Amino acid sequence: MSHVLIIGAGGVGSVVVHKCAQVPEVFSKITLASRTVAKCAAIAASVKERTGVSVAVEQVDADNVAETVALIQRIKPDLVLNVALPYQDLPLMDACLATGVAYLDTANYEPPDVAKFEYKWQWAYKERFEKANLMALLGSGFDPGVTNVYCAWAQKHHFDEIHTLDIIDCNAGDHGQHFATNFNPEINIREITQRGRYWEHGEWVETDPLSWSMSYDFPEGIGPKKCFLMYHEELESLVQNLKGLKRARFWMTFSENYLTHLRVLENVGMTRIDPVNYQGTEIVPIQFLKAVLPEPASLGPLTKGRTCIGCVFKGIKDGKEKQLYIYNICSHEEAYREVGSQAISYTTGVPAMIGAKMMLQGLWQRPGVWNMEEFDPDPFMADLNKYGLPWTVAEL
Repeated sequence: MSHVLIIGAGGVGSVVVHKCAQVPEVFSKITLASRTVAKCAAIAASVKERTGVSVAVEQVDADNVAETVALIQRIKPDLVLNVALPYQDLPLMDACLATGVAYLDTANYEPPDVAKFEYKWQWAYKERFEKANLMALLGSGFDPGVTNVYCAWAQKHHFDEIHTLDIIDCNAGDHGQHFATNFNPEINIREITQRGRYWEHGEWVETDPLSWSMSYDFPEGIGPKKCFLMYHEELESLVQNLKGLKRARFWMTFSENYLTHLRVLENVGMTRIDPVNYQGTEIVPIQFLKAVLPEPASLGPLTKGRTCIGCVFKGIKDGKEKQLYIYNICSHEEAYREVGSQAISYTTGVPAMIGAKMMLQGLWQRPGVWNMEEFDPDPFMADLNKYGLPWTVAEL
């Protein structure tokens, strides 16, 4: 029986609260906090209607460490589950250290003024969390998160060495909008427009943004889709933790319509992250763009189709070459029926709940700062099947 403080009331935050409410034997008390308390109240009302569980709501500025510390000291949670913006990871980790509370997030830290996400800033907290006898779990979403656990499970049960890894993320859904992003537009566009990067033969290789592509034939009727090579944060930890790895890449699908809109926005300067002066006021173009694009949480009732996210492995088992594909397929419509959100939010929110469950039940418990693949994957994999993200294994 534990009290979880969830910070962030966007699409993912909504899914996390709904899923925690489905497991009252672990999450006996749920508090949802955000800068906009009205969003928290709307989510709490939905949870009450769907599950009968009451959720407490609070207002907090997650950038303000003192304010977060005061909230934690007042309500005394057992764990802070961070689904706010990546910029807020470090202030929230500081607040957890100051109050002696465990920490979990779904995406690694990114400085507001540099479109570059790395784990180095959070890994630097490892010794402080160890000394405080506290655990911080990084990247408990789908990718990163479930993809890391797939890797740990494959390494434990199917390979002596994994030589190549391709993480492939396909959203085969359609929301009917001319241009919209399935999660926070600012974070999404910053991620996509930075240079690509993959790991091969012990070093990182950079590519121009979205300059490499391949076609992949996705299973269960989804069919062939064009995928683009990107850099994604889980590669940074996986290249350190998988035995025998020679190459690791991340791919994501985008429609031509999406890419055309993105190129136009880039060409006219709307994806810039530096301030510009407009009529005597400094604005950041990408933040203005976020304000005029559809709110990702509003796409739930509009989105049809499925996602398919998985890992393709090549390696060695008992001296023989082996290829394996582990994947999940998630329906946008089914996700909306269950929790009122589309599958992009659902596939991130469910693993966040499971990661918190692992920690609060003591199944994953170790002082320090850790990535998902550094723990026993078996209980997490079992819970994926139990709580809405069933996985399939196919030998290729």
